[in-house]
Amino acid sequence: MANIETILNLKEVVFSVLFVAGDGIEKDFLAEKLEVSKKDIEKVVEELKKEYCGDKGIHIIEYKNKVQLSTNPNYANYIGNVLNPIREKSLTRAALETLAIIAYKQPITKLEIEDIRRVNSDYAVQILIDQNMIEVVGRKDAVGKPLMFGTTENFLKRFNVKELSDLPDYEELLERIKTIRAEEDEQQRDTLFRDVSNLEFNEELPEFLQGEEFIKIEGDDEAV
Repeated sequence: MANIETILNLKEVVFSVLFVAGDGIEKDFLAEKLEVSKKDIEKVVEELKKEYCGDKGIHIIEYKNKVQLSTNPNYANYIGNVLNPIREKSLTRAALETLAIIAYKQPITKLEIEDIRRVNSDYAVQILIDQNMIEVVGRKDAVGKPLMFGTTENFLKRFNVKELSDLPDYEELLERIKTIRAEEDEQQRDTLFRDVSNLEFNEELPEFLQGEEFIKIEGDDEAV
């Protein structure tokens, strides 16, 4: 194999590897196979992130010490119009709120999720499992041994989060989500909390969940 003599050449080699791989590759593995230091890999990854960002069609994302090429999320609709993919990337607001709870409270059981949301979460949990956003990570040492759920690597990739520790503080999340009163004549919307009179929150979802497409799925019993 030809020697990689400069950082510039290494950057192009790494980009080529990521392009062919498709999935994320650990930076330690890249360094080992390319016979360079991890520091060199870190350097070229940062260079690639600066080069492929903003309006560029391809971005560089990192998660769990892995690096991967990703399409610019701002162009998702255009990509969908051309390639006509299955709309597996659409999440209801109920699913997003459930995902936020799991991300911050994992490992967590479905009953514990429902204690927070105050609504049945069977549908939201199943949607998140189907889309590989969450997975079963064990059973709780309690009566019935209920399943405990946690987020997946796919969750980190989708929301461009390196590590779970990079998420904003959970209390900050609560401050950014407003309690929406359930009224019969009110526009149908899903909320994270219901009938909690002593809480005052803003209505925004956490930043890492913003930009997701909220859809109303026919038959979604949770939409109230």
